[in-house]
Amino acid sequence: MSAGEAVKDMGDTEMNRSVTTTTADRWRAVAAATGPADRAAAEAGVRVAYRSAGLAPPERVLWADSPLAAVMLLQGLTDAGRSVRDEVRTRPWAEERRRLHDELGPAGWAAHWQATGAPLWDLTRALVDRIRAAATEAFEGTGASEGAETKAGRGDVRLVLLDAVLGQHDAAWLAAFDGHGARLAGLATVAEHAGWWWPYENAVVICERPVELHRDEAGRLDRGDGPALAFRDGFALHAWRGMQVSAEFLAGLPGLTPERIRTEENAELRRVMLEYYGYDRYLAASGARHEHGDETGVLWRIELADDEDVVMVEVVNSTPEPDGTHRTYWLRVPPRTRTAREGVAWTFGLRPEEYEPLVQT
Repeated sequence: MSAGEAVKDMGDTEMNRSVTTTTADRWRAVAAATGPADRAAAEAGVRVAYRSAGLAPPERVLWADSPLAAVMLLQGLTDAGRSVRDEVRTRPWAEERRRLHDELGPAGWAAHWQATGAPLWDLTRALVDRIRAAATEAFEGTGASEGAETKAGRGDVRLVLLDAVLGQHDAAWLAAFDGHGARLAGLATVAEHAGWWWPYENAVVICERPVELHRDEAGRLDRGDGPALAFRDGFALHAWRGMQVSAEFLAGLPGLTPERIRTEENAELRRVMLEYYGYDRYLAASGARHEHGDETGVLWRIELADDEDVVMVEVVNSTPEPDGTHRTYWLRVPPRTRTAREGVAWTFGLRPEEYEPLVQT
């Protein structure tokens, strides 16, 4: 290769890298988009997707304010015909993936995926799982599933949710296929302008996008004063630094007291309380005494006049969070505990001399 050819090759590589980065950023924005759907554009995308699959466009397009509302709507559909998700999404998806994989080769495909879809995959997959679980719980909580036969799940709301085309939350795969799969143009258009949707022979149900989405610097759902993800009909997810919590739990955080924190039995919820309240503030307000410290943690004792001592070991998780920080945990241990090692060992059912972790977690 001549020097000129080498320079051109380097230039082409940098240009491709720049285009790939721009594509990934664009689809990242699609995945995180909030606000009203562009209904006309989304419906046009649905028609393109149907035509690409060799199907006649659906006779009716129905809109829902959230995935939960879509499930409720699907329950009452009796004349929508069979699901055509396989023709509209699954088959063209698989065929375009196979074509692109053959074109790029195994190593080329792996590199392409890492540069386009992979960064979005973990974020969107986790969010989709959360939405499905919350919608299932909310639907079953209404009692609507008792004796009902939903259109796509025959009574099982989980199957209905699994049958959805994920719209904006298909961003990871659409980023990888961007510019490569013309057959996926309709799917991409819907994703850019709306949320989840369900394709049937005679009808399609499409969801609005969320109206709110709050994440921390690591991309996890996170909000302390309201829903981290919310749809306009009130369906919502609440989370603190990625951990799912209830709306009632969050509402109680501003009124936290050291006593309320001490009596919380769930260690994960207690950690959230301490993070919100502040570790230093908690120790000061509780009159905690630093009793012992070693490589396993720090032992704190809170003496109570009318009850047994509250003894806790402060430990730091050696495995970093996605944002690089390390979580602090407080382990409630028996009042007789005298050293941090003894307390941590007790949580594993071991004697202090038996506790020799290879990796502390």
